[in-house]
Amino acid sequence: MSAEMTQIFSEFIGTAILILLGDGVCAAVNLNKSKAQNSGWIVIAFGWALAVTIAVFVAGLNGPAHLNPAVTIAMAMTGNLSPSLVLPFIIAQVLGGIVGAILVWLAYLPHWDVTTDKGAILGTFATGPAIRHYPANFISEVIGTFVLVTGLLAIGANKFAEGSNVFAVGGLILAIGLSLGGTTGYAINPARDLGPRIAHFILPMKNKGDSDWAYSWIPVIAPIVGGGLAVALFSLIK
Repeated sequence: MSAEMTQIFSEFIGTAILILLGDGVCAAVNLNKSKAQNSGWIVIAFGWALAVTIAVFVAGLNGPAHLNPAVTIAMAMTGNLSPSLVLPFIIAQVLGGIVGAILVWLAYLPHWDVTTDKGAILGTFATGPAIRHYPANFISEVIGTFVLVTGLLAIGANKFAEGSNVFAVGGLILAIGLSLGGTTGYAINPARDLGPRIAHFILPMKNKGDSDWAYSWIPVIAPIVGGGLAVALFSLIK
C-alpha cells in the first residue's frame, strides 16, 4: 500500500473508531435499558473527548489523523496537506462515519426495539438543535469549529512530549462540548454528522423516525466555514 493510501485508510479507520466510541456513549445515555441511561451531558462530553483521543492515537500512527473534513480543508488551506488528498480524505472520513455508526447499531442491537423515542434514536446517530433556529444553529456550529481549528493550529505550533499532544486535543474537545455543545450537540465535524445520519437512514430500526435532512446541511457547511475563519485568524496572529 502506498504512503498516500495508508494515510487515507488511517482516516477511514480513525473516523470509524471516533464514531463507534462517540455515538456509542450517546447510545449508552439515550437508549432504553442501557445501564448508563440518563447519565447525562457530562458523560457524553467526556465520552466524546476520549473518543477523539483514542481515534487520534490510532489514526496518527500512519497519518495526520484529521478525522474531520473541516480540519482537512483547513490544513490544506495552511499548506500542511496536499490538495490532492483533500477529497480522498473526506470520502474516507464519511465512509468511516457510516461504518462506525453501523457498529454502534450492532453493539446495542436489542436496545433499538425497546426505545420508542424517535428523537433519542436519531440523537444517538446525528446532532440536532436544542432550539431549531437555523441562523443561530449555523452560528453556533461556526463558533464551535472556529474554536476547534484555532485550538488545533495552536497545539500544532507548540512543543509537547512525544505522544502527549493528543491529550491536549481531547481536552479541547471536552471544553467545546461542555461550553458550546448545549445548543446543537456540537457536530463541529461534517463526517461525524453526515456519516451516522446516512447510517440512521439506511439501517432497519422499528421505532426510528425520519433522519431530519432539513437540518443536515448545517453540521456539514457551518464547520467548514468555521474552520476557514480559524485559518484566516491564525494566519494574522501567528
